[in-house]
This record gives sequence, structure tokens and C-alpha cells, in this order.
Amino acid sequence: MSGRLVAAPGAVARVTLTRDLRRAIKRGHPWIFSNAVRIPTGAEPGAIALVADKSGRPLAVGYVDPEGPLAVRVCSPEPGVHLDDAWAEAGLERALGLRRGLFDAATTGFRAVNGEGDGLPGLVFDVYGRTGVLKLDGPIAERFWDAAGLGGWLAARLDLEAVYQRHRSRGEPAGRPLVGPTPTAPVHFLEHGARYTADVVVGQKTGFFLDQRDNRARVAQLARDRRVLNVFGYTGGFSVAAGRAGARHVTTVDLARPAVEAAEAHWRLNDLDPDAHEGVTADAFAVLDDAARAKRRWDLVVLDPPAFAPSRDAAEGALNAYTRMITGGARVTERGGLCVAASCSAHVDLAAFVTACEEGIAQARRRGTVIGIYGQPADHPAPLACPELRYLKCVFLALD
Repeated sequence: MSGRLVAAPGAVARVTLTRDLRRAIKRGHPWIFSNAVRIPTGAEPGAIALVADKSGRPLAVGYVDPEGPLAVRVCSPEPGVHLDDAWAEAGLERALGLRRGLFDAATTGFRAVNGEGDGLPGLVFDVYGRTGVLKLDGPIAERFWDAAGLGGWLAARLDLEAVYQRHRSRGEPAGRPLVGPTPTAPVHFLEHGARYTADVVVGQKTGFFLDQRDNRARVAQLARDRRVLNVFGYTGGFSVAAGRAGARHVTTVDLARPAVEAAEAHWRLNDLDPDAHEGVTADAFAVLDDAARAKRRWDLVVLDPPAFAPSRDAAEGALNAYTRMITGGARVTERGGLCVAASCSAHVDLAAFVTACEEGIAQARRRGTVIGIYGQPADHPAPLACPELRYLKCVFLALD
């Protein structure tokens, strides 16, 4: 291995819990918030933190944010672990080992490292063919981790030609190349044999919604000979999956014209019948309302919006939006048809989302039967003790 993986600044900060979180931390919860810990004056952002309980007994190690609400990201519940390059390399190897066997040559887009879910807090790395995308979760993670060293290590380990770093913080440049040049065009990759592209420089997330891979495959199993409406369709992932599976016709709706153009390009890239796809640039709720008034119906409706609840305070409004969305989707689903509703809002849990589905279906004066409830795929693992990181919910419903 060449280059550094961990770049934590300054001396170790000894932080003390002010609440009894021993059980949660030992069970694997990776976050300690500022209202539960006392941080010494002068602790550097991103420095290694030795966490002690209220009696002063060492409890865990992580890295510290003295000013933010998330005060410590726990890297290990074993206080004797050294957070050095050897620790990081072992964690990366463990993450890559978890993916071993998940994908064959028909799928070359996947998440290689999923932060806290792989015991490497704040570190995400996605692969699109021969290109990797590194995303560190804000400026504190960017101080703890050595981006250049990580990019070089992962490029060598995964045989990548290029690695690009995306920045999370607003006001910063979109990112920078770590290995090879900045990609000047969307990069190509495969998912279950379907051909897609990802704009790794300015696209949403790291360029594509890899976490819906398994749910796209499930939609494909249901799509043959059906008329499909893909709402909040972004670059057409669900649309292409349905089209390749033999859907009779697919309509993709998104507010952003570049996303719809990308969906149309993906349709052509997969050699699908151009007359069997329609791209619509419009507000999703307006499209659903207009279609209901016009009595238009589809056999399979997919509702996969962006996060409606970016914060806990937004959760109530988000649930109202989900209910309205599902009502709109149900109104344009044929009798005996299927409606697929998803939420990626971490602040809306599964029980609340299922309740929103129930209320939305009832407001449409329909009845639904659950045929499946799913989450994120195996390359997006989450700690068992941290339900907040099991953010993706996808409910498959058959409507009367």
C-alpha cells in the first residue's frame, strides 16, 4: 500500500459521555450527538476521539466534530483500537469482501464502501465500470480521511482507471480528480445487463441511484406486457428495467429536462423501441392530477421521489407529501394494477411510510394488497443498532 488512508489531525481528544450510551455504542451505534458528550476545549475537527463513559472508563474510539450536532462518529467500540492506516485497510478489505460474489459481469455499478454500514464512518465509494467516486460526509470526514490515499488504494484494488471525489458541502467546487482526469462525459456501466450512464461530476448522489438496483429488478419481473408510468423518473432506471423486460409502453416523468433527456438516451442505449417510450418534463403531482382528471390509467405505476424529509423537523410535512403522492398514483393505476411507492427519507421510518401508503390508497378510494416491502441492497449495509441508516423503503402494492 502506498499513500495514507487516515489523515486525522492533531492530538487525540479525550471526550466524556454525559449520558449513559454504553449499551448503544457497544451494540454498534456509530453516532454520538453533541447533547450527550463533553468535548475538551481545543479539540481539532476530525481528530481521533477516545470516548469515555461518565465514570471515565474508556469505551470507544472515533473522530470528533467539536462544533457540529454529530459530535463523534464511532469507528470502533473497542477503545484499544488504533485508528491508523492498518485499521483502515482492514476495514476496506472487509467491505470489499462483503461484496465478493454479489455481482457478476452483468453488473458493474455498485457501492464498494458504505460508510458506517462498513465500519468506516463518513466514507462512501461507488464504482461505475472503470470509474470510482469517493464521497466523504462533510468537512469533518474530509479532515479525518485522506482522500488522495483512499482514491489510489481503491483504484489499485478495484482496477479502476479513474477516481473522482465529490464534495458534499455547499459552496465548494463539485469535486476533484484523485486518479486520472476529470470525466468529461457520463461514464458507462451495466446493471443486470442493462446499459446505463452516470454523470459522476454533477449528477445526483454520485451519479446514479444504485440503492434501487434490486427494486428495479423486481419491477422488471412485473412489467411484461404492462403500460408503465415512472414518476420522479430521474434518468430512467426503472423505465429501462421495465422496457427491457417487455413492457408494452413506458412513460417517464421528471421535473428536470436534463434528467428526462438522459432517460431517453438510456432507452436508446438499450436498443429499445423508441415508440414504446415517452419522456415528460413536468411536475410529478401536476401530471398525476391531470391524468386522473383525464381518466388516464397505467397497469404499473412507480413513485420514487427524492427525499421529502431532509431533516427530522420536516418529517410531518413529508408524510403529507407521501400521502398525496400515493393518492395520485393510486388514482391513475388500473383496477388490478400495481403501484410501487418508495421513500429514501431517513427521518420517515418504515411504519410511518406504510401508514402513509394506507392513507393515500384510502383517499383514492381504493384498496391495496401488499405484495412486498423491501429496503436497500446488500452493498448498502447498515449497522443493526442504527435503524436511521436503513433509510430506503419500497412498498409494492396490488390495487383492486
